[in-house]
Formats: sequence, C-alpha cells, structure tokens
Amino acid sequence: METQKPYGTVLVKASYILDYLAGMPNSSLQEIAKGTQLTSSTALKILDTLILIGYVEKSIDKNYRLGTRLIRYANHDLAQNALVETTQPYLELLNEEVDETIHLGVLATDEILYLNKIEPKRQTILMSSKIGITRPLYSSAMGKAVLAEFTSGQYQDYLEKTQLVPYTSNTITNPLKLADEIQQVKTGKVAFDDEEMEKDIFCVGATIMTEGELQGAFSVSMPKYRLTPAFKEKVIRLVLETKSQIEEQLQSK
Repeated sequence: METQKPYGTVLVKASYILDYLAGMPNSSLQEIAKGTQLTSSTALKILDTLILIGYVEKSIDKNYRLGTRLIRYANHDLAQNALVETTQPYLELLNEEVDETIHLGVLATDEILYLNKIEPKRQTILMSSKIGITRPLYSSAMGKAVLAEFTSGQYQDYLEKTQLVPYTSNTITNPLKLADEIQQVKTGKVAFDDEEMEKDIFCVGATIMTEGELQGAFSVSMPKYRLTPAFKEKVIRLVLETKSQIEEQLQSK
C-alpha cells in the first residue's frame, strides 16, 4: 500500500522547528538546524517566514524563540479549556434543575463557538447540536447576549459586515427590530432564541463576564412544546443565578 505523502513538506519542516523551539528556546540558527536535521539555509528561510507571521521571534543576539502570536493562540486554547472546567459544575447543577440541554460557548470571529454541551437526563427528544459547531450572533440566544455587551461601535461594525439571513420564518433580519431586542437583553440580562435558529426550539442565554470582559456565554435549549410561562420564568431565574455564581467564581481566581 502506497504511503500518502504530505501536501506541504515545508509545513512539516516548520513544525520540526516549532517543536524544537518549544523545548529549546533561545537557540541559534546552527543549533536549530542541527536539532531538526535541516540545512542552515533551509532552516533560515523557514525561520524568516515564521518570524514574518509572528510564530517565531529573533533576539538581538540572533537567537530564536516561539513568537507571542503562537503563544497567544495556545493561551487562548488553555483559557477555553479553563472556562469549560470552571463552569462545568454550575452548568451541571443548572441541567439537573431544568433537565434541558445546556450549551457553553465563546465568541469566535463574530459567531458563537460551542465549547461544551450537557444533555438532559430524563428527556427522549434531544438537541442535534455538537461541540465545535458555530452559530450566528443575531439568531442565537448566546449570540444576542454577546451582542448586548458590544459597544455601539462594535455593534455597528458587526451589522455592516453581517448579512442577516433567515434560518426560519422567526429569524430577525430587520436591523431595527434586532436593535430593539438587543436593548431588551441589556435590560433583562438574558436573551432568547424563539425558533429563530431552528424550528420548534426555544433557548434562553446569558453571557459570562468578569471585570467588564466577555469570557463566554451559556444557554438552556428545549423543544418549544415543553415551554410554559411558569417554566420560562424558572429557567430565566436559574440562568441568572448560574451566571452570577460562575462570574463570582471566576472573579475569585
């Protein structure tokens, strides 16, 4: 059986250099070339490109180390993992109280990226969502909660570059109507997705904030037929309580 060859061999060589610098920071060109079994000229060309994109930095004494851009990506991933770990017990308690699907997400390039999902224990109809998918801000509960935390400039910039396309007949595609809804979110601290992303699905969402900085968002999602006025009020109350508990825990760290 023929072994599949990598498409970009230079990327493989670049990974050798990054792996080497992760273990041996502040190395010279000669040390890197020897440690990766590359020629000095090849290592130098790759290093120059890695410096250009911020993955590697070169010191005054011509030694190399991992760049801040690459480290920032790694730290961002660690922060996301820490958010999942910190919120897990609180979201599990919320799940026990409402017995509905709980999602945790973060803002990722003007969308909500799902980091965690907790399924209901006693329901037969479950949500099809998966960890790793994204949802638009304007049509999801977590997304609208996030939009409510935007500055006016950030919000206008978002509207200018986002096409408000309908996912269902309930999706808000009128900017004025969306603005009214976001104002209600600012007042009530919770956001709703009333069959706007998926037909027959209702969601209640809220942000997770610390010292004015957005950390993420979470939501309770359920089939619309299980929603009653009393249950809606219960979910809103529990979402706000969970939000407060998570934020207090994050502040104490």
